[in-house]
Amino acid sequence: MKKPILLLLAAILTISTSVTRAQEDHAYTQGPVVIVSFVRTQPGMFEEYMRYLDTTYKRLLDENKKQGIIIDYAVYQALPRDPQDADVILTVTYKNMAAFDDLQARTDPALKQIFGSLPKAASASSDREKVRKQLGSQMVRQLILK
Repeated sequence: MKKPILLLLAAILTISTSVTRAQEDHAYTQGPVVIVSFVRTQPGMFEEYMRYLDTTYKRLLDENKKQGIIIDYAVYQALPRDPQDADVILTVTYKNMAAFDDLQARTDPALKQIFGSLPKAASASSDREKVRKQLGSQMVRQLILK
């Protein structure tokens, strides 16, 4: 009589443990991290800003991609709803959050190569404010559904 009760109890425990494990699992895995930057070009400066993106920016991001620092990047045109909205959206995709460890040390060589020095890179960044205004950035992480 004790043996069937013990078997029943063991079966209940096994079923409840597997249900608990299923409830503890997430319905997703954490994927790549994307930095989304929102930019508004100054009036009449859209084409000039696009020329910068097509040259210097592209060379810098292509080098970062070649070095394995980033996975990908993209440039999007947006239709702004008002003067405070972005008309250009830039994305840079990183493999994961660990990609941000020592990021500056890994990206500085490409900045120096393209701009000549870090101070020149900083100066070029402030000069771009003549053609565009940075509205802000956002970090998002892809959740890959199982």
